[in-house]
Amino acid sequence: MFNGLGMNISNLSRLSDARSRSVSPENFTGEPGKGGMATEGTGKNCAREMGRGWKISPSVSIAPGETITLADISGQGAVQSIWMTGQLSLESILRIYWDGSDTPSVEVPLPAFFALFTNKAENNNGLFPLLTSSAVMVAPCRGMSCYWEMPFRSSFRFTLENRSAHNQVCYYQINYTLTEVPDDCAYFHAQYRQSCPVPYMGVHTVLDGVKGKGQFVGCAMYAGLNSAGGWWGEGEFKFYIDSDTEYPTICGTGTEDYFLGAYNWDNGGKYETYSGPYAGMFQVIPSNGLYASQMRFSMYRWHIPDPIRFESGIKVTVQDLGWRSDGRYLSRRDDIRTVAYWYQSAPASDFPTLPSVEELEIN
Repeated sequence: MFNGLGMNISNLSRLSDARSRSVSPENFTGEPGKGGMATEGTGKNCAREMGRGWKISPSVSIAPGETITLADISGQGAVQSIWMTGQLSLESILRIYWDGSDTPSVEVPLPAFFALFTNKAENNNGLFPLLTSSAVMVAPCRGMSCYWEMPFRSSFRFTLENRSAHNQVCYYQINYTLTEVPDDCAYFHAQYRQSCPVPYMGVHTVLDGVKGKGQFVGCAMYAGLNSAGGWWGEGEFKFYIDSDTEYPTICGTGTEDYFLGAYNWDNGGKYETYSGPYAGMFQVIPSNGLYASQMRFSMYRWHIPDPIRFESGIKVTVQDLGWRSDGRYLSRRDDIRTVAYWYQSAPASDFPTLPSVEELEIN
């Protein structure tokens, strides 16, 4: 019998015994027939003339310094989609725990989990640019969604920490299914790292410390330019797989090439943005010539048709490389921030310590 996992257009007609569930502020437990029953919540005053069942609890409020539990679910199955919005920032830390683990397998500033590293915008679509891909979507105005399938065998728990000095509001819906999970399904992970700036003659580490069998499935990246010299994206992405030491198994040809662009994303002397199913460079923030004097870029690459598989571990790095005089490479010192996405056979061991609120701030 089909278990209802791995859904795509070719198997939508197949029936299964999988049971659909959803967690939101209107149904914190995901139980059947328990949605819309709230009598208290952030919408209580708005619904004061209408009563129970009329959007009384559409969101949660998080006090400064508080960590709240968005979902704590027992059973076996998989998270199949997540939607979030609200008064959120890089000071909002999303964590996801699988099967009772005390260590998160996802620990990322919430907007960055959806490939958004800054609230700055140079378009008319609200605070965030638009991103349309197979795994992640950002829609007007600040609607953030993802479709990574996330199996669990006994439980999952989502938390959100407010590291800011202000109250935050979060609207969310976590859609999951309860079904049998095959033995060969691995656990979803996501990890944030930053190098601000990248050291001279150094590299930015996208991912390291992974132990076990799995596959790397994507990278979201932000680049904030600090150095002179024009073009900044000559750096190679390198994938050190299993026993690789000094030299990697996979070595790319340049940063824009890894994100499936070419020749500096230059179209008629201007950067051109794009957002596709598996890759995009979807935001360019130009210099205003005064206080916001440096350019910034946001991009993503999903290895959905081509996951990078490893048996015992993986390390991923990217160089920060440009040009200097006489056709020579320049080791730049730009700000690089990334989120790595991967699956591995067991929930992760400890992650590196997240940067402080001050270190996370992007001006």
